[in-house]
Amino acid sequence: MKAVSYRAPGGIEVLEYADMPDPEPGTLDVVVRVEACALNRLDAVQRHGWYQLPGFTYPHVAGMDVGGTVVSIGSGVSDVAVGQRVVVDPSMAGVAEGSRLAGRGDFYGDLAVIGATVDGGYAELCLAPASHVYPVPDDMPIEQAATFPTCYLTATHGLFEVGKLMAGETVLIHAAGSGVSVAAIQLAKHAGAIVLATAGTDAKCERALAIGADHALNNRNGDVAGWAREITGGAGVRMVFDHVGTALFPASLFALGVRGRVVNCGNSSGDTATIPSLGYVYHHGISILGSDPYRPEEFGPAWRTFCEQRFAVVIDSEFALADAGMAQEKLLANDVFGKILLRP
Repeated sequence: MKAVSYRAPGGIEVLEYADMPDPEPGTLDVVVRVEACALNRLDAVQRHGWYQLPGFTYPHVAGMDVGGTVVSIGSGVSDVAVGQRVVVDPSMAGVAEGSRLAGRGDFYGDLAVIGATVDGGYAELCLAPASHVYPVPDDMPIEQAATFPTCYLTATHGLFEVGKLMAGETVLIHAAGSGVSVAAIQLAKHAGAIVLATAGTDAKCERALAIGADHALNNRNGDVAGWAREITGGAGVRMVFDHVGTALFPASLFALGVRGRVVNCGNSSGDTATIPSLGYVYHHGISILGSDPYRPEEFGPAWRTFCEQRFAVVIDSEFALADAGMAQEKLLANDVFGKILLRP
């Protein structure tokens, strides 16, 4: 098979488009012909060597979000068929013995992730446990399925499992053009929340409103905390859903009302953050919550909701597999609204 891999950290010049051995399924595995793979910022972050997940090794094939067709199955697989269109759950928690990917499901240690610590979708073929693939409806284009796994599970877990978002609450969502925020805006709105979104351009703010945000602000030239308080009649928002980190962390805290909470699931602008006023935090009962990995049992219900609701699928652009470097450069330039896809 053709695949894009790298053997050392660096710029896009370290990416190699070349032949690699086809994956062989274990007893409880399947092999998926990749028809679409969505990019995530972690793909480029790990390639640069800025941060790498525990268990990361070289050579590495990135790509956590895979949609495609099953082309072979292990001898013990009975509930997945060759020719079935599937989306892949990339988290290797809960993988049974008999899969070649079993035994690496420690949530807070060596949690294997397809495309992050084991070979992923920047390839023509991808190995996955049979327990971790889900049927794609016949009327859903496979590229839409590939936008789902990482973004929707991150958003679902952070908003509801960790943040306990309820109908009628106000939630502030940063970086509205990112895939995870596109998911979070729609999930929060579907749950009955009032959604405030911020983005780095007016155009992205307009698109955030089009997919369900109630209010939007350009965070490059607006007072985020003041705007949030104005929208909420001075009360402040109940939750901030944040994967930006450093750049907007102080504004996020001051946008919160009494007993508000920040749910953090990323650090795209940096890994350090300043709490500008401990007095504000303790006096107002502010909570800062880290959004840990989602559990295997969360994927199926989230996938069913995605299939039933048919949320707006926002695909920014598509690239050939051989052009993965160009795709990653576009992602890092923040010249994106929604997901970038590779099409092997």
